[in-house]
Amino acid sequence: MKTVFTTGEAAKICKVSQQTIIRCFDSGQLRGFRVPGSRFRRIPRDILYRFMKENGIPTDALESGRRKALIVDDDEELVELIRDALDADGRFEVRIANNGFDAGMMVKEYRPDIIVLDVMLPDINGKEVCQRVRMDSALDGTQIICISGMVEQDKIAELKACGANEFMQKPFEVESLVDRMCKLLDVEPVGA
Repeated sequence: MKTVFTTGEAAKICKVSQQTIIRCFDSGQLRGFRVPGSRFRRIPRDILYRFMKENGIPTDALESGRRKALIVDDDEELVELIRDALDADGRFEVRIANNGFDAGMMVKEYRPDIIVLDVMLPDINGKEVCQRVRMDSALDGTQIICISGMVEQDKIAELKACGANEFMQKPFEVESLVDRMCKLLDVEPVGA
């Protein structure tokens, strides 16, 4: 459990920009300390928690310390493999949707930090899901990794243009998916 956060980490937890955290720190609204001999700001957990409570920011990300992942795929075996890997990792809280409709409902209510999205869903294509997520400003910080067996470069470019952060071709090693998720979310590697 982390006890001190950088301004970047605090920004991700609060789902605001790093500049907002820096402004609050510099104005005294958010207390903390500077690393001796540098300009780096650090914010202790208890102070960040109080700041979030006072400003009506949900504290669930800070309380659990785990990142919220939504896996959207109709391949139940793959979903179970991913869920098992993320559960074993311990840094993710996982929810599953097997189609685009459920995914859309879950995204609004769950507000995941990251979505692993199959591009070929039975009821909606992944491009549309990406566009809907990107149209909701409350989900600005949500990362999207699209997965699919298709390889056409122009389709991958289209997905990225619609808001996907990454694309992985099936089949892939589940460990490499977890690594990509951690990199996108700036989650420290295990044992760091």
